[in-house]
Amino acid sequence: MATQEIKVTANRIGALIGKAGATKREIEEKTGVAILIDSEEGIVTVDGEDPVNMLAAVEIIRAINRGFSPERAFKLLDDEDMMLDIIDLSEIAGSTRQMERLRGRIIGKAGTSRAQIEDMTNTGISVHGKTVALIGLPDNIKTAKSAVEMLIQGVPHEHVYSFLDKKKKEAKHDMLEYYY
Repeated sequence: MATQEIKVTANRIGALIGKAGATKREIEEKTGVAILIDSEEGIVTVDGEDPVNMLAAVEIIRAINRGFSPERAFKLLDDEDMMLDIIDLSEIAGSTRQMERLRGRIIGKAGTSRAQIEDMTNTGISVHGKTVALIGLPDNIKTAKSAVEMLIQGVPHEHVYSFLDKKKKEAKHDMLEYYY
């Protein structure tokens, strides 16, 4: 039996537990692990036999902790290659004001920028606290991460979108060559 502990922020414990414990139970059922949540300390303990399922459960918990809804976090189970990647903005932003500006650039007006990147890369993106979390397949994550990093560096949104468009066309071209 293997055990792993994860620290979960107080404001995400409720999302992790879910209504009447539904989310916690669903993670346990889908991954075959046992989860113990200390909501006072924010320590989540995951116990399991299968290391692959343990890792899957831990990644789902990390994704929920980084602002993803449980439904979106469960996408990590859709494909064994699905992954979670986290960009720490606190290493880049020197002040709270700069952090807000970066978050605003990534999210865009009414979430349009984030939605555009998600749509063009087939990934999920959560801008939460001091992090930007991404869920998707490795190549898609790489492209989405590049787009987010371009926005962080101050590249105009339209340039980022044309970069994504180019990447999408390349991927489609590679796919056609693969099949023919």
